[in-house]
Amino acid sequence: MSPITTRSTCPYCGVGCGVLIESVGSQITGVRGDPQHPANFGRLCTKGQTLHLTASPAIAQQTRLLQPMQRAQRGAPASPLAWDAALDLAAERFATVVERHGPDAVGFYISGQLLTEDYYAFNKLAKGLIGTNNVDTNSRLCMSSAVAGYKLTLGADAPPACYDDVNHAQCLFIVGSNAAFAHPVLFRRIEEAKQHNPAMKVIVADPRRTDTAGFADLYLPLQPGSDVMLFHGLLHIMLWEGWIDSGYIAAHTTGFDALKALVREHTPERVAQVCGLRREDLFTAAKWFATSPATLSLYCQGLNQSSSGTAKNATLINLHLATGQIGQPGAGPFSLTGQPNAMGGREVGGLANLLSAHRDLANPAHRAEVAALWGLPSVPEKPGLSAVELFEAAADGQVKALWIACTNPAQSMPDQATVRRALARAEFVVVQEAYATAATCEYADLLLPATTWGEKDGTVTNSERRISRVRAAVPAPGQARHDWRIVVDVAQRLEARWRPGQPTLFPYPDAESLWLEHRESTRGRDLDITGLSYAMLQQQGPQQWPLKTGESQGRQRLYEDGVFATPDGKARFAALPFVPLAEPRESRYPFSLTTGRLRDQWHGMTRTGALGRLFGHVAEPSVQLHPKDMERRGLKDGDLVHVTSKRGSILVPATGSDEIGLSQAFIAMHWGAEYLSGLSSTGEPLAGVNALTTSAYCPTSKQPELKHAAVKVLKAELPWTLLALGWLPDTQALEAREGLRALMARFPFASCVPFGRERTGVLFRAAAHDAPEPELIERIEALLGLQTADALRYVDKRLGQRRTARLVREGDTTRLEAFVLAGDTRAEVWIKPLLQDGLPAAAYGRLLLMPGAKAPVAVVAKGRQVCTCFNVGEDAIQARLASCEGSDDQRLAALQASLQCGTHCGSCVPELRRLVRASAPLAQPA
Repeated sequence: MSPITTRSTCPYCGVGCGVLIESVGSQITGVRGDPQHPANFGRLCTKGQTLHLTASPAIAQQTRLLQPMQRAQRGAPASPLAWDAALDLAAERFATVVERHGPDAVGFYISGQLLTEDYYAFNKLAKGLIGTNNVDTNSRLCMSSAVAGYKLTLGADAPPACYDDVNHAQCLFIVGSNAAFAHPVLFRRIEEAKQHNPAMKVIVADPRRTDTAGFADLYLPLQPGSDVMLFHGLLHIMLWEGWIDSGYIAAHTTGFDALKALVREHTPERVAQVCGLRREDLFTAAKWFATSPATLSLYCQGLNQSSSGTAKNATLINLHLATGQIGQPGAGPFSLTGQPNAMGGREVGGLANLLSAHRDLANPAHRAEVAALWGLPSVPEKPGLSAVELFEAAADGQVKALWIACTNPAQSMPDQATVRRALARAEFVVVQEAYATAATCEYADLLLPATTWGEKDGTVTNSERRISRVRAAVPAPGQARHDWRIVVDVAQRLEARWRPGQPTLFPYPDAESLWLEHRESTRGRDLDITGLSYAMLQQQGPQQWPLKTGESQGRQRLYEDGVFATPDGKARFAALPFVPLAEPRESRYPFSLTTGRLRDQWHGMTRTGALGRLFGHVAEPSVQLHPKDMERRGLKDGDLVHVTSKRGSILVPATGSDEIGLSQAFIAMHWGAEYLSGLSSTGEPLAGVNALTTSAYCPTSKQPELKHAAVKVLKAELPWTLLALGWLPDTQALEAREGLRALMARFPFASCVPFGRERTGVLFRAAAHDAPEPELIERIEALLGLQTADALRYVDKRLGQRRTARLVREGDTTRLEAFVLAGDTRAEVWIKPLLQDGLPAAAYGRLLLMPGAKAPVAVVAKGRQVCTCFNVGEDAIQARLASCEGSDDQRLAALQASLQCGTHCGSCVPELRRLVRASAPLAQPA
């Protein structure tokens, strides 16, 4: 059977990359970038390149939710349920709660990874049929501050720039974004633009010296939370130096006098002190930004995930308005979307304070328009609960029923203690999900299996307002159904109960019928797409909005005529004061904890976390600290530390990093309880990094301050340690991981991650005060296939030590297949690479059981992986660079030519450049 190629999009970041999916029958066999898609022109990042591997049958049958499941009681195993019975149950339980307690006793928490059609169905079910505005989305955690900032200043939630602007910008201001990791395909375009135009100035403002910061001509290592102070300070300098565009301000804006009065006090001296920056760097940044022919700002969660998120976004936009850097090629404030369809969700009113087509819930005329469109007398006017508020209300018992779709709040929401209390207290929890491995599934009374990437049909909108068609390449597995279809089926059951004999509000036979109603809702609005159709998307490819009736293509840039989406057509300056962090550092909590992305992982890793090769770059959870902070606390790499905030504490290994400033800490956002776990001092299970983060949020956008929490870091005294590592067949590896994860809560500290490339392996690490019962270690051994007669074993009960190893012969080579070190894990330094690197092990035999750290036979471990595509490690790169000559660009080219690293997806190129710079020969004195 010949492969079939289907055009679709990538389900990861908001760049909205086009992909070509190859499939044979019901199986996806390959994926590559779509060279015709204007977002990526054929490029994909490491995550996108491996999409087909995450959809393999071996992984799918172990991780996917394939049939409806019901729990008779909390904590019990879920049992299969027929679809009709599941839909009846959902409708009955939600109807009962509404009838007893009112419509606001239910809440919906949905996702920026849903398609626009799915989003629209949920929005209409909640706000139209049920009559509650309690429908919010995980986009509240990533983009609501950007929405509020755009609306406050420009009048509408409409990013004015586009990706092509990086090719026209003469100054690029990247702030609050590690685009090299979070938006790697867009960052490739930035690198190429800089290569073609070396005169372009790049400014990066970030507390961490990320790979994006390493690309900058000017790096501003500002203190966490000081962004508003920085932007006011830059405007102060621009005013003082006469670098503003007075003509543009007078013709196209209002409110500048109030802002000018506010920033008068933000002198370079004060700003330098608060932000921790050099005064001369502030002047350089202000000059480059204001006097460049075209300045483009790119920003993301560093501005959004803040208790001052709206102010950060708006005060950055102030700089563009004050200098006229907007509405022209290469200029404008451009918020980078965190999820593949966060923009589409905003378009249909998927947040608790919005209605369809960028309408405001608080506006009576807007409510009337939506009610008329839906054929209802009215829609509810009471503001809905945002994400944090929704779970707080459920924890307090006010919200009785929750419907969660395509998101994992038991991993991703801040203040996990409150979130998990909410999930436990709610009377009825529906989880509509593709993956049974998501932590939130453990709290579900009803599990509904949904389709996911490669199986869905509809549309998404990316960061540059570009709408793309998503097409199914394979049929839904098992009994999984489309998200919109599940919503419509439940809605029609509720209609039969509440609106008998009346025409249905949900007459949708397919996704396109939903989209056509959404399209009509945009007529006359700023995002008018009445000139667009599925047929146009099919024939002409992705299109940007607005695209009105009679138009042949969308608008690449907005506000080119200086007319904004405000009543008077003028942009509004936002005179917002600098407000410090919601939870500043203090003597008891002296570290600023920041969270962020890893290069090769996505969100809670329900998809990427099933693939061992995506753990090659960062293999295990850790907290990064400045080397001097490590030294002051007597810590070395790998030491376990307690990281504690006012809400919780987790145990995690510490790693020294020059990327981190003094008194700062960094933990990747991905490490939830599925990968990192343990017990609190009271015996309660810990819940990953978001056990630490605060639910404090911006009062305007209600986006929580996930980017900062005050923490303390103390060395953990857990002398008994364990390391278990083993190769297993794919299906057995996934079973072993689930079995090992069930044991994680038996230890004060435990982590469990996959590894491997062509083969699949599992790594389990644990620590405790004392050696556990032997049965627990035997259970771990059994899961790794070590409870066999041919396994080598050493046990010292008195010292609480145990070693178990199994060797296998492959042709003429004997290799280590699995091992467990318990009690004394010092031999990890040589036994771990012996297994992971597949080194010959015939010379070791029972020497594997010898105590101590010294290898009986020399072992040369491979270095840390840098290039995922070609599995190139740091040691090979360093060795090749030692013989490379010429400029940095010439040495990079020679490196790529010989090792191929950075020549496929390019995600590792920023790190390669950093290694090239670090290895440059010292200049000889004249």
